[in-house]
Amino acid sequence: MRTVLVQTDRPYAVHIEAGILDRVGEFVRQSVGGQMAVLVSDDAVAALYGDRVEASLRAAGYETLRFVFPHGEASKNAETYLSLLNFLAEHRVTRSDAVVALGGGVVGDLAGFAAATFLRGIAYVQIPTTLLAMVDSSVGGKTAIDLEAGKNLAGAFYQPWVVLCDPETLSTLPAATFADGCAEVIKYGVILDEALFSWLKEPIRPQIDQVIERCVQLKRDVVVQDERDHGVRQLLNFGHTVGHAVEANSHFAVLHGQAVAIGMCIAARAAAAKGLCGQACAAEVEEMVARYDLPRRTDFSVGQLARAALSDKKRSGAVIHLVLPESIGHCVIREVPVAELEDFIAAGLAEDGVCR
Repeated sequence: MRTVLVQTDRPYAVHIEAGILDRVGEFVRQSVGGQMAVLVSDDAVAALYGDRVEASLRAAGYETLRFVFPHGEASKNAETYLSLLNFLAEHRVTRSDAVVALGGGVVGDLAGFAAATFLRGIAYVQIPTTLLAMVDSSVGGKTAIDLEAGKNLAGAFYQPWVVLCDPETLSTLPAATFADGCAEVIKYGVILDEALFSWLKEPIRPQIDQVIERCVQLKRDVVVQDERDHGVRQLLNFGHTVGHAVEANSHFAVLHGQAVAIGMCIAARAAAAKGLCGQACAAEVEEMVARYDLPRRTDFSVGQLARAALSDKKRSGAVIHLVLPESIGHCVIREVPVAELEDFIAAGLAEDGVCR
């Protein structure tokens, strides 16, 4: 088993091991205690793993409840959030009990936000079942729901009590969903670790445990420096400003990782056009994105992307923070005046550069 310790205000461990789903009850008992465990999942994941996780929880002495909602980003909204809060209240869940989030990023974000706000905070456990959730969204304590105006606009910083990653769950993912998570792995290589980026030139599945562990270590190192996202943690948003705009304009038909892949390529091309990085760096980003069958371009216009980006939470008054590469393994956070955002996006969408 690989274990990464996250030393935030409330320290916790991320455990990575094939078959760990059968030991969920043991880890929840150690990290949370209590008498009741509320399993929160979506209909797709619950059908695959819900019974197995509940059996482990019951074997550890827990009374279990199950809250299941339709899968997909469209469910990460106020209606589902309030339904979950009411479910917890109706079943008299207490502060000594636990919410257990079983699923991808949507499940983890929504269950975590409910745990953060119910009774002003109860324990919750993350059991990510997608690559994207394992390497990114389950770690670091960002929980949220989407509003009509944009993605993740209502939420809280709330760290889990423990994170349990079972790489065997990745075998049931559709190819597009697995590739979606690869976008976040590429992100970590570009912003923080040239060696990780190099690993990705070889097939990822044979080295998946090592890749998950390295991404979690990198995120841990950033989060412990800036838990509340006021400084260096913003590096983790590489590709996300434009990526969220792509998601919003597509009404979430474009998956999160696909949108981030597009956003990373646009950011890299813009950085090259502005002289912040060499054209070879931008080309490397695009080539890696293409290697994992992820999109590099979008048909949405500069205006459409800029309007959506200005609703993003990374905007601060008259400026918006963009993460731009200087080289593979090193990015910078640049404050861009809102009035110049369209120019940056246009540079990233340009068809006449070397990176196509």
